[in-house]
Amino acid sequence: MKKNMVLEKSFSFSINIIHLYKYLIEEHKEYVLAKQVLRSGTSVGANIRESQNAESKKDFIHKLAISQKECDESIYWLELLVATNYISTEKFNTLFNEASQLHKLLKSIILSAKKGL
Repeated sequence: MKKNMVLEKSFSFSINIIHLYKYLIEEHKEYVLAKQVLRSGTSVGANIRESQNAESKKDFIHKLAISQKECDESIYWLELLVATNYISTEKFNTLFNEASQLHKLLKSIILSAKKGL
């Protein structure tokens, strides 16, 4: 069976976001920002998974575009968390790099799919 890199990367990112969420609520008692990053971070993979069952090429592109937006939103929350010292620069860099790679990959897939329309 062929590996789907974007599915694998988004699943891994979701797991890391869930660990970040647990850390934020357990260690910092920070619930609002934690919930925001949890929602956007796990939504990336959920929308990618949903795109695999798209009804059309346009629907596929739409689902991935939502995923790309959620990825960008996740980056925003991560930037906010590091700027307010809720997470270390090291933790930020790890998650930021992961999200940035996903964002670039999604952009590439979307552009390729649009060319095929």
